[in-house]
Formats: sequence, C-alpha cells, structure tokens
Amino acid sequence: MTSSTPRYKAIEDFLLERIGNGDYPLHHQIPPEEQLARDFGVSRMTANKAINNLVQQGYLIRQAGLGTFVTDRKSESSLHEVMNIAAEVRARGHTYSNRILRSEALAADDEVALRLGLRIGAEVFHSILVHLEDGVPIQLEDRFVNPRWVPHYLSSDFSKQTPNEVLVASCPISDVEHVVEAVHADARTAEWLDIAPGAACLSMIRRTWSDEHLISYVRLIHPGERYKLRSSTKHR
Repeated sequence: MTSSTPRYKAIEDFLLERIGNGDYPLHHQIPPEEQLARDFGVSRMTANKAINNLVQQGYLIRQAGLGTFVTDRKSESSLHEVMNIAAEVRARGHTYSNRILRSEALAADDEVALRLGLRIGAEVFHSILVHLEDGVPIQLEDRFVNPRWVPHYLSSDFSKQTPNEVLVASCPISDVEHVVEAVHADARTAEWLDIAPGAACLSMIRRTWSDEHLISYVRLIHPGERYKLRSSTKHR
C-alpha cells in the first residue's frame, strides 16, 4: 500500500484475501463495519465504502438485520449495457473460451424476419456459440445478423473475436432492446450447456441497432445457477 492508495482499498484487499484463501468461506459473516473501522483506523464511512464495493462486485451480500455475508459470485452481466462476454470473464481473472456450433447463411423464417425487420425468406447470417468460463458453459448464444450491414460476419474467426466484438467493430451500437424471462432448458440446450434437461435458465432476447439500422437479433440462455443479470440506475 502506498500513501496515495485509498484507505478503503486496504479493507477491500483484506476481505478479498480472506475470501480467496478460504478463511471466509461461502455464507460466512464478515466483521461488522464498526469493527473494520476500528481495526484499520478509518471512519465507518470508509469501511462502508469498502463493503459496498464488494457487494456491487458480487463478493458479498447484505441481509437486513443480520449482517454481511460472503456470497456465491456467479458470472454476471449488466442488463443496461452490451458487454463483451470474453472481456467480462477475463475481468474476473478467469479464462474465457468458446465452442462454435453453427456458422451459416440461411433463409429467415417468420420469427427471424419479424425480429430483424426483413421479408420472410431473406438471407440472414446465423451463428450458435457456447461461451465458457474456466471451461464451464455460462452462456448459449443463438444469433441472427442482417448481412447487409456486416457482410464479413461469417468469415470472422469467432475463436479470436466474439460475435459481439465483430459487430461492434463494424457497427457501433446506438440502441439496444432486452427482453428477459425465466425458462427451462430443453434437451438440446441442456446438452450444450452441460446441465440437466428442465434446469432453470435465464433467457434474454436482445436486438441491437447502429444508427437507424437493425443489425442483430440474439437469444442468450444462461444456466440459472451459474449466471445473474445486474441492473442499476443512478439517481441525480
């Protein structure tokens, strides 16, 4: 720690070290703010900031009237942003990889045509990938792309660039629409995600625009026990 390092960071590092080495296992109650403030010679506000930061990062959870506990830090993604899943995984200090299941051109059926604003039978690009964190599947991505706006999509190497990275590089996102629902995994989804058929999952349908152009329609399915979505709003 240097003199310029914020004091709350010392508390964060202390708690993360205890969590990392197993001294504070899952569901363990951490010391209260008052004790941390005394131990580190800081104000309670500073201790509170450290705990809040770790709550927001998914390491801790507050339970009203009981205290603050170590929680299961599932992979998570913001609902208000379109994040690159490879970057999310690496930011957590984990290893990202994927399995490419489909990469093809096909004719749009009724649903895809409606979602992308195209006529039925129009050519669309289609890809299916499973995204993995430390070798464990955390997301099934089933994506359709309007080839007019990303003509090189199918020639992209998705083992080096995720579909999201390819799209953003070609068509910076200006607008996004999300629809989230709870679903149960069908047999094929369960096989691809290495979960039991019928397991609870989070499904998110996302459409993205670049300027006035509707670029992509994708369905993302996450095993419920391995993933969570985060939504936050800043009030001014």
